[in-house]
Formats: sequence, structure tokens, C-alpha cells
Amino acid sequence: MNKKIQIAAISGAILFSIFVLTSPDNETSIPLPKPNLYSENDSVMILAENLDKPRAIAVYDNRIFVTEKDGAIRVIENDQLLESPLATFRTPNVFDGGLLGIAVHPNFSDNNFLYVFLTYEENGNLWNKVLRITEENNKLKDVETIIDKIPGSSFYNGGFLKFGPDGKLYVGTGTVSDDSHLPQDVNSLAGKILRLNDDGTIPSDNPFPNSPVYSLGHRHTQGMTWDDQNNLYVAEFGPEKNDEINLIKSGKNYGWPEQQCSGSDDFENAILCYDPSIEPGGILFYSGDKINFESKFIMASMRASNLYQVDFEEGLSSQKSILSGNGRIRDVVAGSDGSIYVITSNTDGKGFPDRLDDKLLRILK
Repeated sequence: MNKKIQIAAISGAILFSIFVLTSPDNETSIPLPKPNLYSENDSVMILAENLDKPRAIAVYDNRIFVTEKDGAIRVIENDQLLESPLATFRTPNVFDGGLLGIAVHPNFSDNNFLYVFLTYEENGNLWNKVLRITEENNKLKDVETIIDKIPGSSFYNGGFLKFGPDGKLYVGTGTVSDDSHLPQDVNSLAGKILRLNDDGTIPSDNPFPNSPVYSLGHRHTQGMTWDDQNNLYVAEFGPEKNDEINLIKSGKNYGWPEQQCSGSDDFENAILCYDPSIEPGGILFYSGDKINFESKFIMASMRASNLYQVDFEEGLSSQKSILSGNGRIRDVVAGSDGSIYVITSNTDGKGFPDRLDDKLLRILK
């Protein structure tokens, strides 16, 4: 990693910590860290250690699939990390690209389909594509590209993907640079939420004819989730400030780079805006009954090093820490039994890893 980038990242983390610890109490203040839970009681369990730059989690039954930025899909089966990756892909040596998001097909038990978001280099240019993987006994059986030529970047690829309640695959992409206006171009795949059939074809009810684009004007999309009314929410990074939580509506424009958070009638306003940045990662609408949360939305945060519960309607004043003391937290998902799984992100070049990082954790209660 470039030393200048590393020094800048560490300096930013130190300055952010100073800000958090010295800020007065108000609705945007971030809770102070709680004691580390997993070593003191049975609330949190470590399922895997020494993961290498993990990016996303997908859960099916007794298996957890974790992508690592440098190209491996790791499998945790029956709470044990398997020695061999399910698959390993070649990735470019860029700061925030590689093997990123992962999703399990709703009918995984019948078709064994996994979907991943992959950055690659071709003729000196960076691109992203979504692959459909057929696995068998935790090994790659087949792989197929279902969408390609998503503009890539060293820093802003987005990369989260999830299946929605409608059975469609939603893909969050990033802008190629802060100077780029591609997010405002409906004919570009950059800075968008894409909506696809499971084979990569375009749904007939998409908002733009013959286009996978579902919404536009996004900078660097991260987590996505749906509530119990099938409303889609997306978290995305801002440029050092103005991280956003957006309620995504079909065909709407969320403003980047013309607008950050709110201010213009031409664009949709963010429902939450973070200044300073907390670097939101995965978000989850928790519909289980195993853990009693005050708020249904759960959000991972890298820069603020917390897992939060938050009520998007009540706003930032409802935000409370669930888990801290583990460094940067990248993604969060729920298992079928109501447990919550998170991955840390301390080996990503911005954190301060210990000898066991990175980790997959399971929150039990």
C-alpha cells in the first residue's frame, strides 16, 4: 500500500478518535466504546480468525460465506473455518477493489448459486463484474458472468449485492472518482443501484427501458437492506463527511456529485446524514426475535468502530452502540436462527490489526 495513503489513513483515524472523545453530547455524538464482549461472556462468539481483508458475508443454513478482498471465498461450516477456500479469483492490486460483495440465491438449496462482485483489470483499465458461481461441497463447480463492464476505480467501486424480497438481485456500484459525473448519466453503470433477474437479464418493470439501472446519483454504495414493508435502504460513503442512509425509490436520483445529503428539489434527500464521517458498512433490518433491540436497523461502522442499532425514522438521536472494542466493523447479516454475524475490517489498510485480525463474530444475545 502507498505509504502516503497509509499515513493519511492513520492520521485521519487519530483525528477522528480525538473528535469523538472530545465532542459534547448531542444528537450526532457517537457512543463511547463499551468493554470488549466476546472474551468476557457468552454474548459474542469468535467463529473465525486471521481473515485477510474480509469484505462481505452471506449466510445459508449452517454455512457462512465470506469474501476476502484479495480474491478468496472462505467458508465457515458448523462454526468452523474450512482450511481451503471455496474459490480464489485474481484481483488487481488496488486499495478498495477486489472481491467485494457476496449474495446467496433465494433458492440456494436447489441451485447452489452464489453471486460475487469482482474488480478486474483489462488493458490498463479497471472494471467490475458480477459472477454467478455454482458450488458443490464447498468447491467451485461453474462460474458465469451475468453483468460486466461496470466502471471500476482504485477507491470507489461500491460492490454490495443482495437479493430483494421481489427475488431480484440488487447491485450497488460506485463512481470512478469524485470528479466524475457518470453517476448522473443513466446510460452508465457507475454510481447506481442496479436491479437484475438472477440470470443477469433486465426485469421488465425496471424504471428505465432495457436498462439495469434502478436508481442513480450514488457515490460509493455500501450496505443495503429491506424493512418489513419492502422498503430498500442503502448506506454510502461521503467524501470525509456526509455519509448517507438513503431510502431507495425506483427511478430516483440521489444527487451525487451535484448534491450531498440534501438541499435541492431536483434530487432525493438522504434520510440520515453523518458529519463527520463514520464510514457505514453493512446495514440490516433485524426481523428475528432472538435478540431484543430497541431499534430494528443494525449498522456496521468502520471509522467509528462500532455496531449500532438505530431507528431511521427517529434519526441520529436513536443511535446506540451494540458492540465495540473490536476495531473497524465492515458487514453485518442475520442468520435463520436470529443470530447476528459481523466481520471486522482491521487489515484493510485503515485499521490497527492485532495478531488475530480479522475476525468473524456471532452475536448470540
